[in-house]
Amino acid sequence: MRIGELAKKTGVSVRSLRYYEEKGLLTASRQKSGYREYNALAVEQVDTIRLYLSLGLTTEQIAGFLHCVLKSREAFCAEVLPVYESKLAEIDEQLRLLTSIRSNLTERIAAIKEDQVGVERVSQERVKEG
Repeated sequence: MRIGELAKKTGVSVRSLRYYEEKGLLTASRQKSGYREYNALAVEQVDTIRLYLSLGLTTEQIAGFLHCVLKSREAFCAEVLPVYESKLAEIDEQLRLLTSIRSNLTERIAAIKEDQVGVERVSQERVKEG
């Protein structure tokens, strides 16, 4: 099948398919006319690539184990688990950092609101005195 047909079957843009090919995640043969020709398994392959991208993995990480996953079950590919564990650690660190930032912002908002209340009180007292 040609790239346009693969794009329709998978819902992935032609540009993305070319990018996957550039990154070594997807292969196509070339016809004499120069058109890319994908085999019947390309739809499953693109779906698998999209799954791993949805997990937040990079194309480089995916390229490290995709060949194995496409030939075997994920559990039998030794390269997969370390990538998952690394990604999970990265997410945990991001969550820790975001939690800290959230806490700091919450404190700043409370301080600003407290200052605003204080300024309003002083302003009202001056009006009463005046």
